[in-house]
Amino acid sequence: MVFVGVDTHQLTHHAAIVDCHHRRLGNREFVATAAGYRQLLAWAASHGVINGVGVESTGSYGAGLTLHLLGAGLEVYEVNRPEKSTRVKQGKSDPIDAYSAAEQVLTGRASGRPKIKTGVVEAIRMIKVPRDVAVKDRTRAYSQLRDLVTTAPAAIHDELIKLSGKKRVAKALLMHPDQGRIHEPVHAARHALRAIARRIRSLDSEIAEADKLLTNLTKKTCPSLLAMHQVGTQTAARMVITAGENIDRMTSEAAFAKLTGVAPLPASSGKTNRHRLNRGGDRQANSALYLIITGRMRNHPETLAYVQRRRAEGRSNPEIIRCLKRHLARSIYRALKTDLMTP
Repeated sequence: MVFVGVDTHQLTHHAAIVDCHHRRLGNREFVATAAGYRQLLAWAASHGVINGVGVESTGSYGAGLTLHLLGAGLEVYEVNRPEKSTRVKQGKSDPIDAYSAAEQVLTGRASGRPKIKTGVVEAIRMIKVPRDVAVKDRTRAYSQLRDLVTTAPAAIHDELIKLSGKKRVAKALLMHPDQGRIHEPVHAARHALRAIARRIRSLDSEIAEADKLLTNLTKKTCPSLLAMHQVGTQTAARMVITAGENIDRMTSEAAFAKLTGVAPLPASSGKTNRHRLNRGGDRQANSALYLIITGRMRNHPETLAYVQRRRAEGRSNPEIIRCLKRHLARSIYRALKTDLMTP
């Protein structure tokens, strides 16, 4: 019985094998392609029965290999980079990292299961990634438009400075710079403003198309989650992506709370008994929880009643929000289990 560890990279993967007695049986490098995955699996199987495979970066460099191994029916575990003690004692190299991954699986230190990326949740992630980038680009473009208007010649500045962002875009799209006089600041400004306005209009179309796709996918994938107060398409998509298709890999809602960074960490000493903010976990999911809670604190009767009660106990606003995020994570976990584990 053998255990395999893989140190993953963009173009190559380095695999190592240990047996149940911690003996190192060999290591080898493979190309990070479908053919390379087959060769790695055949090589590992030639040393014995594979009891588990530890793979670094199962969501990025190791995603393709992870999918291949799961398809072969193997137990795959997400492993962290080698412990600091290993780096201090042995140094850093691909074989060292691969053996460390294998030993983490052997000793049970690596127990996290990778996300399955063959279903609708992965489709949601694929669509949301460029959509979120487009939103950031649009925000940046609006800032550039504002700055250009601020410094534009008086004829353009006075016309656009008091308008909203959308009205500025509409006006800029109608501008017709004289290319023969582009050396003059007025015509150069018109050219620049029209270019940015066209970029914003293109990004608007891209975002609208992605939002339409995400709305349809989330309605089919997580109706229970969308039915929750203050949960919209984008926050639902974010939570589904964080949970993954195989949410059953998390044994409890406490594990989901830790994944989203809302599991309180003890910070007690002596007579002081308190917990502190958890800065770990998926920060995008944590941000989504924050947006839901801050929205509920404005218009959700149950949340408002809870806030009043906790304030009467002397709790600060950040402490109350942390408590609410923890309760919300529990509810979202239950909703996701209902949605994702329903055949």
